[in-house]
Amino acid sequence: MTAPGAATATDVRIAAIDIGSNSVRQIVADVSPAGQIRVVDEMKAMPRLGDGLESTGALSDAAVEAAVAAVQRMVTLARQLGAARIEVVATSAVRDASNSATFTAQVLEATDIPVRVLSGEEEALLCFRSALAHFELGAGRTVVMDIGGGSLELVLAKDGLIERVASLPFGAVRLTEKFLSGGIRPRRLRQLREHVRAGLRKAVPVKDWRGATVIGSGGTFTNLAAVVLHRQRVAVRSTHGARVSRAELEHVIDWLQSLDPEERRVVPGLNPARADIIVAGLCVAAEVLARFDPRELLTSGYGIREGLLLEAAQVTPTPVDPGVARERSVREFAERCHYEEPHARQVQLLSLQLFDALGPRLGLGAADRKLLADAALLHDVGYHINYEKHHKHSYHLISHADFIGMTPAERVIIAHVARYHRGAAPKVKHAGFGELDRATRERIVKLSALLRFADGLDRGHIAAVAGVSVRWGQQAVRVTVREAPGATSVRLECWGASRKSALLAEVLGRPVVVVAPDGTTISAEDGDGE
Repeated sequence: MTAPGAATATDVRIAAIDIGSNSVRQIVADVSPAGQIRVVDEMKAMPRLGDGLESTGALSDAAVEAAVAAVQRMVTLARQLGAARIEVVATSAVRDASNSATFTAQVLEATDIPVRVLSGEEEALLCFRSALAHFELGAGRTVVMDIGGGSLELVLAKDGLIERVASLPFGAVRLTEKFLSGGIRPRRLRQLREHVRAGLRKAVPVKDWRGATVIGSGGTFTNLAAVVLHRQRVAVRSTHGARVSRAELEHVIDWLQSLDPEERRVVPGLNPARADIIVAGLCVAAEVLARFDPRELLTSGYGIREGLLLEAAQVTPTPVDPGVARERSVREFAERCHYEEPHARQVQLLSLQLFDALGPRLGLGAADRKLLADAALLHDVGYHINYEKHHKHSYHLISHADFIGMTPAERVIIAHVARYHRGAAPKVKHAGFGELDRATRERIVKLSALLRFADGLDRGHIAAVAGVSVRWGQQAVRVTVREAPGATSVRLECWGASRKSALLAEVLGRPVVVVAPDGTTISAEDGDGE
């Protein structure tokens, strides 16, 4: 998981270079003993080593030259950035090529770094290590698949423990060259899918794995998620954790195959450099889903390179149960932003009390409660940048973070709810907010109304309020404040909540009256201020 802030003394800076059939990618990152990854720099090139491999059996001279030059640049950058270790691995194209040894020798001569040519099983295990660190795999059955340019890797695991590994020659570049080199035609597309289906039938069992959680790693899946999220009007920086249904996947395949190559290159969310091979990759994904019949596909923003970083740092992720990793990743992110934990915990406590009393009347459910809990804990992380406009800084920090067990759509909601804990109320004219669909905007308004009020109840940041009780009346909603043991007064907190009650009153459709422990009502002339 990418983390904000500087590296610590215990972190190790590692460069991981993955030479694939389609691209060569490098990530330079500081890796903590706990497995937290802070990206320092990234570099990518697309020499397409796999082009022509299916027909010739060898890497072309032009692709070799481009790939060696790319690796040389990456190694130079890694050294300049002070990487303590530089790991270079190669996958399917180099593994299968007749001139593999010649290529790796050229890389060694140019960089003085040996290339480790991964077996299909080793490639799969690195992907699984990465998935284990970024998803909650401690309970149930999971299928992790990685579609590269030359091969498909599958790992079948139960309760976080591997039961079966398979590597099949179903990469996006390889299949495009074999079936779609003359263009995407329905008959050839059916042949491609039948070819993949037959291979999966022989290689992987279905018994006991129907309905397993399926996680997709690699560019095929990040591009798929980006396309789907754009169609859903969800604007995110990272697609990690995105969920795509089988129906959505098939719709995207049908749509993309109907476009000509130039039209595919301008599809929103799709990397133009992947436009010629994306359909083949998506067809492989669709056949894997058909084989295991999951409810949906989970997208991983992490793959071989991150697994290589963790391996080099000797970090073995521990399987965790659903919910546990999400809570931990949110807390660790808050800690890295140096949040004020007592205040955040107090606001979270009061927010959830208000939710339990008012959430059903607002049409909110259990999923919304979880979103509010996370937003409350993170609402002030913007202090990490500056006090001024810290609510907007919180929005940007949360928007650009990756949390385990959280979808991009959930992250967008949490970021907006945190952003609106103070300052102006949500408005359609606000950048980002106005682009969301109406139902999502309404959820954000309701949740931020609860968070604003709860934040006012800890105006002094001293946890003076023990809790609240809520009474729903025809004319008004009365919120009675209970004083915490040892507190001398809660008048500031009552005033703070009253001052930030306007949005809550608006969504409830009646005034909100704050009642002090002695029975007096507290009012504020200015609504929804600080």
